[in-house]
Amino acid sequence: MKTGTITLKELYSTVNNKFLSGDKPSSPINFWAIAVLISSFALMIGAGYVVYLLQADFEQFNFERLNTSWGFAFFIVAASLFFFKVTFFLYNLFLYFKYKPIASVSDEELPTCTVIVPAYNEGKQVWATLKSLAKSDYPEHKLQLLAIDDGSKDDTWKWMQEAKRVLGDRVTILQQPKNMGKRHALYRGFNLGTGEIFITVDSDSVVNTDTLRNLVSPFIVDEKCGAVAGNIQVLNNERAILPKMLNVSFVMSFEFKRSAESSLDSVLCTPGALAAYRAEAVFNCLPEWINQTFMGQPSDIGEDRAMTNMILKQGYHVLFQRNAFAYTNVPEKYTGLYKMFIRWGRSNVRENIAMSQYVFTNFREGSKFGSRLLFISQALKIIMTYPFLLFMLFFIITHPILFVSSTLLSILVVSTFPVLFYAKRYSLSQAFWAYSYSILFTFGLFWITPYAIATASRRGWLTREIAA
Repeated sequence: MKTGTITLKELYSTVNNKFLSGDKPSSPINFWAIAVLISSFALMIGAGYVVYLLQADFEQFNFERLNTSWGFAFFIVAASLFFFKVTFFLYNLFLYFKYKPIASVSDEELPTCTVIVPAYNEGKQVWATLKSLAKSDYPEHKLQLLAIDDGSKDDTWKWMQEAKRVLGDRVTILQQPKNMGKRHALYRGFNLGTGEIFITVDSDSVVNTDTLRNLVSPFIVDEKCGAVAGNIQVLNNERAILPKMLNVSFVMSFEFKRSAESSLDSVLCTPGALAAYRAEAVFNCLPEWINQTFMGQPSDIGEDRAMTNMILKQGYHVLFQRNAFAYTNVPEKYTGLYKMFIRWGRSNVRENIAMSQYVFTNFREGSKFGSRLLFISQALKIIMTYPFLLFMLFFIITHPILFVSSTLLSILVVSTFPVLFYAKRYSLSQAFWAYSYSILFTFGLFWITPYAIATASRRGWLTREIAA
């Protein structure tokens, strides 16, 4: 996979072999991965054959459903939502083709930047992150690099000190007196930073040499730009199966979805792994951001989505830069994966509630249609979660074979677009993981959104703690 002048495989090898030496080598997973892919195709093709054999049963089920008042009402709602989703997808496709990343401006035009790297229990990886940032093709006198240890319990601080020893004045390292959360670490960096632009980079991520200059160029080209989202891909996708699946999912989420959102000047979330903010926009909302609460409790998750929301609320444009790459580590086990999704789900619920309070006001000069449409799409997913969950459970109990076969066939059809998209952008062989990921998400992670809604007020990062 090519990203600039470096392949992702080469970058991964450099970071994980050179900087993370001493870790236990991961066992080969090629045969297991092939088995998973073959099983995924066998399930979907087998499901298609079952649907063909049970056509009469499907017709009978639909007939019985449409002849009840609740069944007919559900059909009308489902058909309306299906029409909206198809129309919304086609509109996103149009916006994707309309989108173009902004090319880097000259060295003279580049703004001064403060890069903030918060770290908690990151260990050796923080050193790889800081080294990749220090190698950036960005004028040194315009770049301030701050690394903040948020009271780690491992050797993160030692590796920050090693980075300081090697990089010298290129980096400033700071240590929180105790673990206070990522939001407070960033808050300290915002208050100490001197740049016109703030850039946040997660401590488990690395960047290309041209990432920073590409990321901040929209602020020069568009004076209304308040924030920019970077293009996130998976760093550890050679080590386990889940990262392989997530890499395809990330490409869809960023290169397709955020490209479309950017065409509407309304990217809804600038990711913590790589994002840039106009300093003026940050300071306008900083007191509200650091003191944000939900149901009376301090908000200690979703700091990236909250900052994006507050900058959108000010009337700024929020854009995406497809040419600004960061590679981040993702969970390799199911437990870590669902915890990450729960955190994201809770943040999504909270920030959609916050967005509802301003999105239909005159919050921005010019068109507000895009922001409102994106909000409606997000809100509908949350509102319809429980009705569709109840229908799914009813379908499973009454017609388990019909449910499983029709669902797997739907995955084969719907997931073909992500496969084609990833294959066109990168690699056909890796693209097939979109099918396996959809099966996993549908049958193994379907409970995340309803659980996140029900527990939206709960606090806690859920990951990064050291095992006892």
